[in-house]
Amino acid sequence: MTDPWVALEPGADPAERVRTLRRAHDAFTRAGRVPRPVRSVVADSWRRSARAGVGPDGTADVELTDADLGAYRAEHPLARVMPLFRELMGTFAADGEHLLAVCDAHGRLLWVEGHPAARRRAGLMNFVPGARWAETAVGTNAPGTAVAVDRPVQVFAAEHFIRRVQPWTCAAAPVHDPRTGRVLGAVDITGGDGLAHPHSLGFVQAVARAAESHLALLAPERPETDPPELTVLGRDEACLAVGGRRIRLSRRHSEILVLLARRPEGLTGDELLCALYEDESVTPVTLRVELARLRGVLGPGLLASRPYRLTVPVESDVAVVERRLAAGAVTAAITAYTGPPLPASQAPAVVRLRNRLADGLRAALIAGRDPDLLADWAHAPWGEDDVDVWRALASARPTAAARARLAALESELAAPTSWTRR
Repeated sequence: MTDPWVALEPGADPAERVRTLRRAHDAFTRAGRVPRPVRSVVADSWRRSARAGVGPDGTADVELTDADLGAYRAEHPLARVMPLFRELMGTFAADGEHLLAVCDAHGRLLWVEGHPAARRRAGLMNFVPGARWAETAVGTNAPGTAVAVDRPVQVFAAEHFIRRVQPWTCAAAPVHDPRTGRVLGAVDITGGDGLAHPHSLGFVQAVARAAESHLALLAPERPETDPPELTVLGRDEACLAVGGRRIRLSRRHSEILVLLARRPEGLTGDELLCALYEDESVTPVTLRVELARLRGVLGPGLLASRPYRLTVPVESDVAVVERRLAAGAVTAAITAYTGPPLPASQAPAVVRLRNRLADGLRAALIAGRDPDLLADWAHAPWGEDDVDVWRALASARPTAAARARLAALESELAAPTSWTRR
């Protein structure tokens, strides 16, 4: 085969190919070895699926519904190119009794549209908006595998890892942010055996490239003066981008700016003292000196007094995470969360903010039971000792490694402390 990403060679008999693939799939599920007729892209995906604990008789879970799904879709970058997808693919899907599907970078389906009869059949296997079709959740499939390997891919019939999906054929291509190159998700066409033709893969790849070009055109022009942006997640010292400059702030100035950015109406000197200092002996004079230094660092016109306040709105990465979490867009919130805000700060108000943000994210993760998001948190520095998240992960994806880590954490919790032993 000249192109390992294309499901059928020209002139191949689809029925015979299906029979061969079913025998190969059965052999793999019994013995874990991939016979030679299976394409390398599919063989590699089958192995990843097995390592992720996917079973051939499983099904997709629907993770987002109703308002949660609507809020997540509305904020997703691919919402801006859905009209383009419908224009380029809608008629093709409807006339051919196919489906147009779009997923996010984690394989979660955002839109599934097309022929009504095809939608009804797809609904029986939970190929519906809000369902998780990541390769780690349902095994080999075009949208999930495309985002996993960051390549266009076709999956034909019994190449699908889960048996109930094997009557279908699909082709998908990843869509990237034109500015950063980050994978935003994938666009997919799903239907019958006719989609195994090489033209189907070329078509969906062309649609993905058109979407990236459209996103580049839709990118807002940079204003003459960008609004200030404050970056504090995962940093002991904040960075402020303002007026074309990037200012690295001291720890105390970072704390002050975090608090003022959250309170556009301002804070009095007494309120700032209580928010910043555990030691009640710190005098207002000390605070005024710090604010005078901060004003000098920021430049004229940005910091006002009586009350202390910022004269223009300042966007922060903390606020981005909070908005996404409040909208129910947990995946987007976790993606934007790069660590606790000012993790070394002991300022009382910053500690409360840090704990409140982490508690909100943890609660959403545990309630959602998404094994990939739970694993991301559990393996991050701030989550490696989080026993509640490890419990949820071990329940959602009971691998040997997850169970072992949970057992070690629970053993540490049960062990008596040194002062108890004394």
